[in-house]
Amino acid sequence: MSNVVSLLARWPLLWLPLRLRLPGVLTCAVIGMSASFLSEHYGGPRLLFALLIGLSFHFVMEQPAIRPGIEFCGKTLLRLGVALLGMRITLNQVTGLGWHTALIVALGLVATIGLGCVLARWMKQPMTHGLLSGGAVAICGASAAMAISAVLPQSRANERFTLLTVVGVTLLSTMTMVFYPWLLVWLDLSPREAGTVLGGTIHDVAQVVGAGALMGEEQRDVATVVKLFRVMLLMPVVLLVAIAYRNHPHIRSETKPVPLVPGFLLGFVVLVLLGSLGIFSSAQVSRASECSSALLVMAIAAAGVKTTFADLLKLGWRPVSMLLIETLFIALTVTGLLQAMKLFGYTGD
Repeated sequence: MSNVVSLLARWPLLWLPLRLRLPGVLTCAVIGMSASFLSEHYGGPRLLFALLIGLSFHFVMEQPAIRPGIEFCGKTLLRLGVALLGMRITLNQVTGLGWHTALIVALGLVATIGLGCVLARWMKQPMTHGLLSGGAVAICGASAAMAISAVLPQSRANERFTLLTVVGVTLLSTMTMVFYPWLLVWLDLSPREAGTVLGGTIHDVAQVVGAGALMGEEQRDVATVVKLFRVMLLMPVVLLVAIAYRNHPHIRSETKPVPLVPGFLLGFVVLVLLGSLGIFSSAQVSRASECSSALLVMAIAAAGVKTTFADLLKLGWRPVSMLLIETLFIALTVTGLLQAMKLFGYTGD
């Protein structure tokens, strides 16, 4: 009984963080629901709608009561959403790809991130911009951009570049979803080869599934598994970035040590392993996927609220050109490696 009394006595303290964050969280939730409504009824990427609506609501940042909830959505909910992505992936899916397909995807990913760093240096941009753009194109679009951004030094320049990256990869992913199936038919690739190219080059998961469905059931299934393998590679990439920047003055704190492995990456790995053991039902995986998408939409909305259109325009033409070059590069790299494997007899069929 004394424990209950003690808990009740501390109840206001327990609810205080929630009360402080609730206005901002509700703001992001409303923006997220509006974006979902527009996407479901009029078509178009939900993340892009959330970002654009969030940008138009920048004025609410003038209210001190809104800020804690916006920061909470942009950091904590983002990391939770990334961790939940792990429930969609199992080790059986990865091993089913075959070593040659996994190698093609991994090489394309590493080469694209490397190109992003080279482009950043060549265009006199911060190295963080190269990691963000290259990682977003190489792995899983907006989700990867947000995940990598979460472990980079927090600055206004990085926040602006992250948002522009989200806009760019979302638009490019939609364009490639329409264009790539037509191009692959013209190249006369087998269903497995076509699925590998789609899953290994298109940025966002939804667009990969859509492009595969346009070509056929086998292409869709192969593309989806290949794409999930790319999503799995998000964990080691973010981990390496986190280790590289953990001693940065904008991250390191004397009072709060930075963990070697961020907690949300550990959660991602644990969920992958549990899913591989068959612990989760298909219904649970579906609900987790929906929850992850909703959390990422709220995080994107929060990022939009914190930024203005003028901030994005300050970035200039260089970030856009980086994304375009990287998108073209990963498409040529994956297709070229696939043809090279085929030449040496490793078809995977």
